[in-house]
Amino acid sequence: SMRTPTEMIVGLVLCPCGLLLTLTGTLAPSWRQVSLIPEQPMDVVWEQGIWDICRERQSTHDRLCGQADELGYFDQVPVRVAQGLMPSSLVVALVGFVVASLGVRCWQPEPQHLVAGVAGLVLLLSGLMSLVPSSWYTQELWALPAPPGSMLSVGYSLVLSYLGSCMEILGGLALALSFHHCCKE
Repeated sequence: SMRTPTEMIVGLVLCPCGLLLTLTGTLAPSWRQVSLIPEQPMDVVWEQGIWDICRERQSTHDRLCGQADELGYFDQVPVRVAQGLMPSSLVVALVGFVVASLGVRCWQPEPQHLVAGVAGLVLLLSGLMSLVPSSWYTQELWALPAPPGSMLSVGYSLVLSYLGSCMEILGGLALALSFHHCCKE
């Protein structure tokens, strides 16, 4: 049969979506939002990512990034771990996706189940590599330094990183199901 197995299609749909979400989560500076900051106007919000801190006035939408890290936010271990694992996860995901495209026969009569299965494991690893810092950061979100009395909340980049990780894990698992065809053969 010339049909591509369902698990390969599911893997090839979920993994690029997960990669895009993880990429956005890695680059966008909003893992955490700090609002109601003492001695600042009421509508000022700090958006803290793993690379940058931005200050935004919500009434005027004036946004200034590259804010000074006076509280030692970037020195915190969960932020440091995210700085290392998030980009590494993206590289591993790209490798996995290249391997997957070789295994899922776009130009051959039959898919290479073993190659697709290996790609699934690589993409699963990539998803776990981005899930670890996202989870750890979430666990430590309220413990990371912030001005006393300010209000903390989860930023959209952290949510996107989570979703991307989960999609990569599910896509990787779907592709890893290709191994059962090898066993049949």
